[in-house]
Amino acid sequence: MLQKQYSFLPRFFQLAIASVLSNVMVPLAGLVDLAFLGHLADLRYLAGVILGTILFDYLYRVLKPLRTSTNAITAQAVGASDDQGVLLTGLRSGLIALSIGILILILQYPLQKIGFFILNGSPDIETAGIDYFYGRIWGAPAVLLNFVLIGWFLGQEMNKVVLFMSLVGNGMNVVLDYLTIFQWGWGSMGAGIATAWSQYLALFTGLVWVGFKINWQHLAIALREVFDRQALKSILAFNGNVLVRFLCLISAYSIFTNVSATLGTTLLAQNGLLLQIALLNQFTVQGVGMTTQTLTGNFKGKGTTELISPLLQVSLTVSGFISLTFALGTILFPQQVFGILTNHSEVSADINKYIFWLLPLLTLTAVAFMLEGYFIGLKEVGILRNASLIAFGIGFLPLVALAFYWHNNHILWLSLVAYMTTVTIVLTVQMLLKMMVTQPVNSQQIAKQENS
Repeated sequence: MLQKQYSFLPRFFQLAIASVLSNVMVPLAGLVDLAFLGHLADLRYLAGVILGTILFDYLYRVLKPLRTSTNAITAQAVGASDDQGVLLTGLRSGLIALSIGILILILQYPLQKIGFFILNGSPDIETAGIDYFYGRIWGAPAVLLNFVLIGWFLGQEMNKVVLFMSLVGNGMNVVLDYLTIFQWGWGSMGAGIATAWSQYLALFTGLVWVGFKINWQHLAIALREVFDRQALKSILAFNGNVLVRFLCLISAYSIFTNVSATLGTTLLAQNGLLLQIALLNQFTVQGVGMTTQTLTGNFKGKGTTELISPLLQVSLTVSGFISLTFALGTILFPQQVFGILTNHSEVSADINKYIFWLLPLLTLTAVAFMLEGYFIGLKEVGILRNASLIAFGIGFLPLVALAFYWHNNHILWLSLVAYMTTVTIVLTVQMLLKMMVTQPVNSQQIAKQENS
């Protein structure tokens, strides 16, 4: 019986590896940019990109629901053996992604003006950040379409395709960063251009695979149904609820960075580097959360909901181990970790004062993201939306206001921890309430099966 409960483990780990690698494409690209720029003589390029990245956190991470919804809906369609539904999900989500990507390109000038009006930084840092923005913004359509493709592939558990896309995107970003920053001397704009180009190369790789995957006769039929108003409305509503979750989380991190900028360039750089570790961990465990989401949706589509509880236990264990590794590795070996990202001694010298905040923040992130994956897989995203709003309004904002008023960096880090704590508590309560309701039903089903 125990072996049957955990029969999904091979699928879980195969899917988790692919999900993690694909999910770190965007933050790893930013981390590579910082690593190259952190070794230039002028610190303003590093600080400028840290500041400019805030806008892309909004543009890309806010739109991550495109991947989330595509993954959840595709996984349930696969579980129900609905091949036409799988194809239509990819087409409809791709249409939405492409439309938004083109709109971002059209509105890039006002987006830049509004963004850097809100952000704080010295004129030379803002100039470097704006250069980075204009270099990277042209990759917007590719990034959003990659979200859809990766969600679609993972929903079908096509792990090898996702791994290959990730290898192409991240590998070429390193090569292009070296060329644009060191060989051609394009500075922060070169870092942005390299990231944009690498995203288009990853997109091309995915589209080639789609060409071999789909049935072209089925495609002709599906194209007639793509613009079904009710179906598009359903996808947009799903995305809207998940969007609130992403907006709250990214707003918290962006406000954190913006308040850091008011504390001085050195502290901004220190918090920015620590935040890169937190974000890299966040995107890694979010990959495990995507696996939870995919398999939860698949189990629900097949009607094997008794596997969901063991799945959640495994995902919490795996994500907790990953987060502890990130946190303890950085705390125990700070010079080695941050020596990779920068050789500016004034940045790395005092960073130990704040490094311990990574331990509670990363651990709570692991728990929160697994619970979020559980609810998204069930397509109960209203619970997710409410938890995020409560965490942002009650857990985060009061503390970040105090941090700004007192210019206290420890309270600033506490505000992020409070956000994750609140999300975890709200989602845990909701999960326990749901299990109390569904457990009697599952027990009755098992009893009937045994009697028959």
